Order: sequence, then structure tokens, then C-alpha cells
Amino acid sequence: MNKHMQSSPKTIGWLRLIVVLSLLLLSACGKTAAPEQQQTVAASAEAKEKVVVNIGIQGSTGIFSYARDKGIFEKAFAQAGAEVKWHEFASGPPHFEAIASGRLDFGATGGTPVVSAQTGGVDFKAIAVTSDGKRNNAIVIPKGSPIADIKQLKGKKIAVAKGSSAYNFLYMVLNRAGLNDKDVEIIHLQPDEARPALDTGAIDAWSTWEPYVTTAVVQTQAKTLVTGDDLNIFAPGFLIARTGFTADHPELTVLFLKTYEEVRRYYVSHLDEVTDEFVKTKKLEREIISKVLQNSSPILSPITPEFAKAHQEQADFLFSVGAIKKKLDTSQVLESKFVEQALKEVGN
Repeated sequence: MNKHMQSSPKTIGWLRLIVVLSLLLLSACGKTAAPEQQQTVAASAEAKEKVVVNIGIQGSTGIFSYARDKGIFEKAFAQAGAEVKWHEFASGPPHFEAIASGRLDFGATGGTPVVSAQTGGVDFKAIAVTSDGKRNNAIVIPKGSPIADIKQLKGKKIAVAKGSSAYNFLYMVLNRAGLNDKDVEIIHLQPDEARPALDTGAIDAWSTWEPYVTTAVVQTQAKTLVTGDDLNIFAPGFLIARTGFTADHPELTVLFLKTYEEVRRYYVSHLDEVTDEFVKTKKLEREIISKVLQNSSPILSPITPEFAKAHQEQADFLFSVGAIKKKLDTSQVLESKFVEQALKEVGN
């Protein structure tokens, strides 16, 4: 090396010091630079952590419909840092398809879809009872139908949404008449398909639930052949939840139930106001809304031994007539701990 290029130990020391200081300065700048970047990162992290609560809804009336119109669940969950998204379904069974794929967290269905979902191995829990089911289902026949007794359903075409609460109801009605599914022609139709079929006479009867029962009766003078109340058929309906959600967010599960109960209490104690709201927002006749609300008696209850027994009997019946392919222990999907906590917090 050329002697003019050689560095003294003192020079090398200074160079090392300059390098170290430069690195420290760069490090400090990296930590404090660009507050905008820090805010962006923080906002990104917050957005990433925000929980989306997916709730299923069916029908144009009911507690969920009223609550969605008023933004009640949205407000409650926003305070907990979560967002609500609503998903519409024509009947109960599609709720469970959405739960199975992780697209739905909560919903409300009749007992038959709960039985079918358990049979299919869907990972869910029924977390509360919302009705005893007695007044919700009916067999509807067209105006002018000669059918006057459930025994006269033999040989007739009957529409029903497969796996719905009305599906179990139909099988039970046939059983009470000494008939079975081979004595009639069952046509699987969702409500939006069944109603036109009833109106045009393409079917002889329709097993369905509110508000479709009352809507058909008021709008077309259809007749109810028999209701669950007539036969004292006890078939509880449930709030359902995706198990993965309840495990990850037990506090939001309780919040969901508390909010439901708060809406329910207002709903049942202000029926005239609720009727006015539905008439305005749903563009339905007052007579229809009034009768639907009178026929609905929404509750929020833990799954008591009485409700659990009725649900087990429903599953047993469906198995006995071949509507499901395996015998179930329905207690495996019933869970009351969240609703018990929710009712305790809102004041029972």
C-alpha cells in the first residue's frame, strides 16, 4: 500500500466513530420519522382487528327486521368496536350452509333446520329459545278448495320448504291424519316459489309459516286448514350461533343476546308503533302486519328441560318417519350459558 494512502490508528478510530454515529442517527430517524406512517400502521392494525358480526335474517317482519331498520344492532356493536352485516335468507336451512362456510355468525330458525344441521355435522349451537312454535306454522289451501279435513290431503300436491319448521309440521300433520309422505306428493319449494303455485292452483296445499300464512289469507282469501295451535304441536324455535364465533368472542355473543332481548321487550310492548313502522317500511297492508304480530309471541329463554324435551321429540319423530337418517342426541347442540348471562345483565 502507498504510504500516502495509509491511515493512522487515530484516523481509523475517527472513521469508526463517524460510521457508528451515522448508524445511530439513521436508526433514530427510522424510529421517529414519518408520523403519518405510524398513524397508517396503527390504523391498519386497528382495521385488521375489527370484528365483523354476520347476522342472518328472513322475512319482512319480526325482531331482526325491526332492529335492522332502526340500526339497533349496529349501534350496540359499534360501541364494542365491532361491525354488523346482515344476510337475507328465504328459510332456515340456508342459514346453516352459511354457518358451515364461516359466512354467518348468528341467526334465528325453527327447530327442524336445527335438527337437519346437526344431522349434517354443522359446527353450531342453539343458544336460546325464541318461540314455542305453536302458532307459527300452518297448512294453507287456496280459496274455494274443497279440502275440509287433514285426511283429505291424501293424494294431494303439497308444497313445503325442505328442512324448514313447516317441513316437520307437515310430517306431523300427516301422521295425525294417519297418512305418510307416500300418501301425498310433496313438492319442495321456497316461499317465493310456493306462493305463486298456490295462487294459480298448481298445488293443493302449502305448509308454511308466518308471515306467509297471513299474507296468503289476507291477499288471496286462502284458508288455513290447520295450525300448530290446533294440534297443540310444540316446536321451539331458536337463536343459533357459529361455534367458532362464540368461542372466540363470548362477550360479543352475550352482547348479541342482550341486544335481542332489549329489542324484543320494546317490540312486544309497542305493537301499534311497530305495526306503523312495518306498514311504512315494508309497504304491507296494516291488516297483514297486525295479524302477523298477533300470531307471533317472541320470547327469549334459556333452553329449559321442557324446550329441550320438545326438541328431542321433534328429532325423534323426524327419524321415525325417515326424514333424517340418524338418531340424534339433540342436547349436544343446545347451550344456554350465554343467554343466561345476557338475561342476568339486562335484568330478568
